[in-house]
Amino acid sequence: MTTATPAGASAPKKGAITVASATAIGVGGMMGAGLYTLVGLAATTAGVWIPVAFLVGGLVSLFSVYSYAKLGAKFPSRGGAAAFLIRCFGDGLIAGGLNIFQFLGWIIAMALYAAGFAGYARDLLPFDTPDWSGKVIGVALVVVLVGVNMIGSKLVGRSELFVIGIELAIIAIFVVASFFKADPDRFHQVGGEGALGILFAAGLLYVTYEGFGVVTNSAGDMKNPAKELPRAMYQALAIVIVVYVVVSALIVMLLPLSGIVENQGHVFAEAGRAALGHVGFVVIGAAALLATASGVNATLFGDANLAYTVAKEGEMPEDFARGVWHSGTWGLLIAGGLTCAFVVFFPLSAVGQMASLAFLIVYGTVSLGHLRLADQTGAKRPLLWLAVLLNLALFCLLLGYAIHTGPASTWITLLVVLVFSFVAEYVYRRVTGRHLTLHPPRF
Repeated sequence: MTTATPAGASAPKKGAITVASATAIGVGGMMGAGLYTLVGLAATTAGVWIPVAFLVGGLVSLFSVYSYAKLGAKFPSRGGAAAFLIRCFGDGLIAGGLNIFQFLGWIIAMALYAAGFAGYARDLLPFDTPDWSGKVIGVALVVVLVGVNMIGSKLVGRSELFVIGIELAIIAIFVVASFFKADPDRFHQVGGEGALGILFAAGLLYVTYEGFGVVTNSAGDMKNPAKELPRAMYQALAIVIVVYVVVSALIVMLLPLSGIVENQGHVFAEAGRAALGHVGFVVIGAAALLATASGVNATLFGDANLAYTVAKEGEMPEDFARGVWHSGTWGLLIAGGLTCAFVVFFPLSAVGQMASLAFLIVYGTVSLGHLRLADQTGAKRPLLWLAVLLNLALFCLLLGYAIHTGPASTWITLLVVLVFSFVAEYVYRRVTGRHLTLHPPRF
């Protein structure tokens, strides 16, 4: 599927996104929340077995990555999953509603990253700040990164390579330093809710892997997406799984379980303090700022491309694809504005659960629709069924946990967003009479 370039926006160049930069975009999209904002929250149910929860979430993601890689290699475009849904389900309410829903789901994920950025920024300041300052910092981050994405995809890729390089170097220093102070006996600490608690945590942590979907939006800017896209996706997922499991294990071995739960908003920085003193706290805090910022940057890149594609194909108002400045579109500005709204009105824990639930729905549905195209993509149906069933199982577990333990506003808001997506799609089609147009994939 291809789309025309919006008026006022620079045409994307094939080759602007390389395997390395696409991998960095994927790593940036995935590593913007997990280690820095959700480890403490996951520990409330997983106890000391947070690394196992990360591993379970990664294995579930692997099957969805397989599905997305096969679809992206066959049908490369800037629209990523939006294009996949249209091809899987055709011109109808299912594809249109889910495209609007995942557009909003990525906005929720960006709000999670921005809230995490604000929390670490406040902790690193040498003076106390009022609670509302976190909202201001989160909104300011989104505004700045909207500007970065307006300049163009090449800058996004380069900035992700730079940020991820620094971040991984800091994590490597933390890992080496932690080995000298880590205490394996801490894995004997009592806490959590057993095996079921690990699965609850895996569902919560699923959002930490949602960034792999962002990589598919870069396929339209690759020279040879059929080969480069799968490589970038698998490389990004492998890097992130290893980092999550190793670092979360070291956090457990450095801090008491009570300290992990108590310092939910900045537990990784507290582990840095345990390994390297105050310098470690500051350095890990700086890495957290880079990670959460790159998460917003990479996800905003994907969401803007998604909005552009679904608008051009008839699933959103055409204004979403209209150019503003350089590579910027109204879809990009709208995504940034809605992200700011979620930052202002929802706490970190709520957006974390909402984002995971949203992407479990989207990725499971894409794999379900992929079954109809398996002969064209060469995908193996048993692996696609595993992706569907595993996403469904984690969704049911996390939804049940959210209903049982969390504020009703969390899961009610998500259901409202889901219903709104399909109602908006239905009304828009009835009022405008627009229908999508499929184009041959661009190689």
